[in-house]
Amino acid sequence: QVQLVESGGGLVQPGGSLKLSCATSGSIFSINDIAWYRQAPGKQRELVAVISSRTSGVDTDYADSVKGRFTISRDNAKRAVYLQMNSLKPEDTAVYYCHVRNIEIATMLTYDYWGQGTQVTVSS
Repeated sequence: QVQLVESGGGLVQPGGSLKLSCATSGSIFSINDIAWYRQAPGKQRELVAVISSRTSGVDTDYADSVKGRFTISRDNAKRAVYLQMNSLKPEDTAVYYCHVRNIEIATMLTYDYWGQGTQVTVSS
């Protein structure tokens, strides 16, 4: 089991910055995806950014709408994942969720875990 707790959301003006944190506990496999998703009112949940850990190394990917503005990072020692959000826009307003997918290489089974979410509101 993996437990995820997000923090760092809040109200920020357009053009401002926020840093979201996701504290993790439990067993995270060596092969995994750790991601931030968001869900705005009336919209589907969408992938914002992901860090993928594979035997070949670590890679990151971002939604086109946040490229160049958001940065995902992880601190293994602190068991934390972060999302640095700069140049925020009103359309970034959403509940942001931390997500972990454990990948079992031997069977290719995957196990998904979600946090409870943290609200980000971008408004003047």
